[in-house]
Amino acid sequence: MGELAEKAVANHKKKYNCSQAVACAFCDKLGRDEKEVFELMEAFGLGMGTMGTCGAVSAMAAVVGMVESDGALDAPKTKKESYKAMKALTEKFKEKNGTVVCKELKGVETKKVIRSCDGCVQDAAELLEEYLEQKK
Repeated sequence: MGELAEKAVANHKKKYNCSQAVACAFCDKLGRDEKEVFELMEAFGLGMGTMGTCGAVSAMAAVVGMVESDGALDAPKTKKESYKAMKALTEKFKEKNGTVVCKELKGVETKKVIRSCDGCVQDAAELLEEYLEQKK
């Protein structure tokens, strides 16, 4: 497990939700304020509070945006790159776990847990570490 994935899992054990745990693990590397990212990501936990899209996957989207966006408010030119990167990461997460839906990962209806929250946090952070390594 990479350093940032370890930090993400440690964040989750400190009671960050899954989305906060992943996104905040990348704050130092991306020059972002951790408290601000923590606040921003709060409602993405527990699958956006509805057990929909896994919060760790939502955090991948946030990190991709922080990396790819040109921040050009009047004429952004980076959306395609962001969407392409997120599609690839989502597909990799889905390949590994079979789904990106929180209630499916947790086995709410099937009573069969596919992946723990710590596992989802680790997977998302590891995928992001690979993505950032490829960006070099």
